[in-house]
Amino acid sequence: MNPYNLQKFKPIGIALLCLFGLASCNKSGDSKKENGGVKEMLGLNTVAATETDSLYIRDYISQHKQFKEHEDLIYLFYGDRDYRLGWFKGSDLVAESEKLLSTLDNASQEGLDPKEYKVVAIDEMISQYNELGRKDSARLELQQQIDIALTATYFNYASDFYRGRIDPRNVKQVQWGVRNNKIKLHKALQTILRERESTYPYYEFEALHKGYSDLRDALQKYRELEEKGGWAKVELGNRKMLVKGDTAAAVVSLRQRLNLGTQINAKDPAMRKFDDKLEAQVKAFQELHGIVPDGKVGGNTLRTMNVPVEDRIQQIMMNMERWRWIPKRLVPKSLDQKYIWVNIPEYKLYVYEDPSNSPEAEREYKKTMEMNVIVGKTMHSTPIFSDRMEYVVLAPYWNVPNSIVEKEIAPGIMREPGYLDRQNMEVVTKERNPKQVDPGSIDWSSVTEKNFPYMVRQRPGPKNSLGTMKFLFPNEHAVYLHDTPTGSLFSQTQRGFSHGCVRLERPMDLAKYVLKDMPEWNESRIEETINGGEEVWITLPKKVQVYLVYFTSWVDEDGNVHFRDDIYGHDKRLEQELFS
Repeated sequence: MNPYNLQKFKPIGIALLCLFGLASCNKSGDSKKENGGVKEMLGLNTVAATETDSLYIRDYISQHKQFKEHEDLIYLFYGDRDYRLGWFKGSDLVAESEKLLSTLDNASQEGLDPKEYKVVAIDEMISQYNELGRKDSARLELQQQIDIALTATYFNYASDFYRGRIDPRNVKQVQWGVRNNKIKLHKALQTILRERESTYPYYEFEALHKGYSDLRDALQKYRELEEKGGWAKVELGNRKMLVKGDTAAAVVSLRQRLNLGTQINAKDPAMRKFDDKLEAQVKAFQELHGIVPDGKVGGNTLRTMNVPVEDRIQQIMMNMERWRWIPKRLVPKSLDQKYIWVNIPEYKLYVYEDPSNSPEAEREYKKTMEMNVIVGKTMHSTPIFSDRMEYVVLAPYWNVPNSIVEKEIAPGIMREPGYLDRQNMEVVTKERNPKQVDPGSIDWSSVTEKNFPYMVRQRPGPKNSLGTMKFLFPNEHAVYLHDTPTGSLFSQTQRGFSHGCVRLERPMDLAKYVLKDMPEWNESRIEETINGGEEVWITLPKKVQVYLVYFTSWVDEDGNVHFRDDIYGHDKRLEQELFS
């Protein structure tokens, strides 16, 4: 028993001394009977296990292989408590056990299968335990079994709930390089059992991110739609498209699709008319699905409307899984509490900030900026990872990757001798202070990505592919955020045009934001430096957390559920892992 427990039970200890003192003063021949009565009154004849041991745990796990995966966590939990039981006080189960079992029963609300966590019939074990007499020695072993079963079951569930059903680091095809979610589940369990304080809502068995909780609420709504039959396909008949002003039977089915749960009188002529209100609903649908909001129904809009509710449910569940992979602490303590979030399928960048000093779990990161971005083409997909921005580079050189040198630059030079000059490019050595190399001295027909010993770079200027600035968070992918001279592409709805880097719609806004703690770098000086045409590196006083993520479904601030196309096929691969 630890000192806190001794302090807690001091009055009981005094009472025990008094009672036993009275009993010892009894000189009659019935002293043993009197002592027995005192023990009976105090419950000291009750058989109750107070601890277990590593050998017993090992034997128990060997009989239940489904607990084997988290064996290390089980030993950590019991080792930290000198193998004292966790779910009992004396011979009685603590209330937290009921909360755990109730959570397991409702696991489907989290997109999880309750049957996965019912390795042993804990409810039956508890009933059997309660039926045994308090003096029955069989209770001792059953008590240990219940305690270990509850602990192991918690780890099975909590691992899926907090860290994900699959570990993206161990599943290559998932392609997720965001920093690890390093949640310590044995510490979380200590919090649940009220033995440790935490700013995170472990005791409530609650999620760590609002993005997850919002999708969980959406999941319930879509499941209710599924129970009611989902939605019928919109059939256009002989038409290729429906537009405002059309009158047709197909308009009725369109109206039904966009007004789920509302009774539509198909015989009412007004319901067959594609009016202003229906056009507004179509545009709202298109906005929520990343489609050009032209109010016309056909092609991609029709295809998207006819995606079955079952598919949308799976899509929501897959994105809930991705939220489980996001670190519980979005921004490390050592950094300013701000982060840049690029959602690749949405073609959007957001900046979130919380200047308060509140605990991490209570922080409310507010959106302070958003802008459109251009991401990689399917063949040059932008990787999913996280890192820390360290530098802003003004009037940058573009160091052309060797893969592009082989596939684009070398063929261009062979077609046109003046290609490099026209692109404002030069060939230099790969060293700290590069020296120029005569491009005529190179056999461009033999150049490959792996054998090219030099570097092709594009000089600063209006033709530079990186535009006026770039934002570096050094990483193995050589990916960064940057300006672009082709601003017209931001008007496109589908913006996959780059070789993997992320192009920014308003780079000056981001530059002013990340440099705001360096007042000497105001907008005027930034522009002056860019116009000078000489590359300048600025080291940020504090690194900024950056996430490049892949969410094809999310809920916005107004509660609207968004869906996007699986532009790189990541959903398809994750679907195979989760549902096949």
